Amino acid sequence: MIKNTNDNTTARPHLKCYINSGNLFNLPAYSSGPQGNELELLKAAKAAGFQGVQFANPELCRELGLGVAGSGRVNRVDEVEPVAIKAKEQDLECVTLHVGWGLEPDEEVWRLVEAVLEASQKHDIPLYIETHRATITQDMWRTVQIVNKFPEVRFNGDFSHWYTGQEMVYGGFETKLAFLAPVFERVRFIHGRIGNPGSIQVDIGDGHKDLSYLSHFKEMWTRSFAGFLKSARGGDYFCFAPELLQPEIFYARTFPNKEGQLIEEGDRWQQALLYNQIAQECFDVAYQSLEQPV
Repeated sequence: MIKNTNDNTTARPHLKCYINSGNLFNLPAYSSGPQGNELELLKAAKAAGFQGVQFANPELCRELGLGVAGSGRVNRVDEVEPVAIKAKEQDLECVTLHVGWGLEPDEEVWRLVEAVLEASQKHDIPLYIETHRATITQDMWRTVQIVNKFPEVRFNGDFSHWYTGQEMVYGGFETKLAFLAPVFERVRFIHGRIGNPGSIQVDIGDGHKDLSYLSHFKEMWTRSFAGFLKSARGGDYFCFAPELLQPEIFYARTFPNKEGQLIEEGDRWQQALLYNQIAQECFDVAYQSLEQPV
């Protein structure tokens, strides 16, 4: 749970829309997004309405009045606390973590989760275990078992990994939603990315097309926001950060243009702006759906 840095306990719990650096620093020249050095890019992000950046220079972010979150990977128990210490030294708001490689036996998974929880509490820094391929949360079933054993765990929901990697629509999407209810209740950060059953990252156009997978991601985001709101106090906030990544790491799809050059399927900058609008709409729906809003 991220507390408002202004400590305004009377404020309504709210959504803050950030952007992941991979969705800002790696845009192609033909994108409508900003170009330039890190300072110029951060200024452009703020001007576009983003309230913070994940994985950027903390000092520059703070000079510009931007929030700043971190990210990292831990594969062993002894790697966890140093990440928390460094994040605290940099005064980061939180850190999203890839934890393990997904091949660990249950006992090792439990030790890793315990280490994350202990370091988070000891150093007073939210450490959110990310739902991601090639980690201990790559499997929906085991992630729910983690929740059953550690109800205090909190997640960064990077749902495209499950939606595509475990083909959530195969076998009934509603069945998967019900099964994942304990996870949605514990999501406190979201990496905004929308995939379909065959591709982990796809362009959604203007967001008004009748796309089943777009509706599915809206539902997962809304359920996550509702889970946050059920326990949030005045001034608490939830971070939503578009993380539409470049083709060099096999995320953005590319197609030949008229000249035969491979270009990205869409404009990741414009998609990020659209994602934030959609996320805010989902947050508002979640807030309005509470029987007794906070």
